[in-house]
Amino acid sequence: MYVLWNNQIIERSAVKIDIEDRGYQFGDGLYEAIRLYNGKLFMYNEHFDRLERCAKKIRLDLPFSRSELFQRLVKLVAIEKLSDGEVYLQVTRGISSPRNHLFPVNSQPVLTANITPFSRPVTLQRQGKTACLVKDQRWLHCDIKSLSLLGNLLSLDEAIQRGFDDALLVRDGYFTEASASNLWFVINGCLYTHQDGPLVLPGITKMQLLRIIHHEQLPVKEIAVPVSDLDQIEECFLTNSIEEIIPVISIDGKLIGNGHPGKLTKLLQQKYLEQI
Repeated sequence: MYVLWNNQIIERSAVKIDIEDRGYQFGDGLYEAIRLYNGKLFMYNEHFDRLERCAKKIRLDLPFSRSELFQRLVKLVAIEKLSDGEVYLQVTRGISSPRNHLFPVNSQPVLTANITPFSRPVTLQRQGKTACLVKDQRWLHCDIKSLSLLGNLLSLDEAIQRGFDDALLVRDGYFTEASASNLWFVINGCLYTHQDGPLVLPGITKMQLLRIIHHEQLPVKEIAVPVSDLDQIEECFLTNSIEEIIPVISIDGKLIGNGHPGKLTKLLQQKYLEQI
């Protein structure tokens, strides 16, 4: 396996990350996970736009331009000779020694990226997931795609410990998102998803799906859904760049609809696949 390390592509065993790297010490950095289809980076520009926005929010100067990062990733894809997979990249604030909470003045950000083979999870997309409600106890900057994901991991682990596949996060009586995905509902034939803001990540797949929904002239509202509407939910699904669109067939043991992916979910899965 090869890894992009700053502006070099080297074997994974040759990568040396300093123990004083702030990504290791503080989770001080950002990441993106880009889907690779047929050797092509899907929605690269949208991913870079988000990376750039998040970098500004944490006062991190990216050590590359849009085109420079693209060319490096394309070269990595060519060397790995993979067709379908996940391109994972992260940027940390770099080395700061000795360890200090203050942002360093002249640190050099560190870029790493690698590719993992991954095929479309067709069975999961057809059969769906079970989920349970978990209190959303993450920080208040969920719109930043930070390396610090402990809150997400704890919510997913709670769901797994309780015998479910995923967690649907609830804050102040309203659904926000899932442990690693944007969250969608169908209520009275209308699609609902939480509006972008500090409580949810502005998902790339969510963005693309909203384009499809508007093109198909489907009713949609970007507002938070209260947990009190749980009994009115006709369909539920999750979206992320890697798994695409995953139905949720039950919540806290209660079937959603007839316990199978709903009509709108399957329509959007097909329209999304056409975009790919």
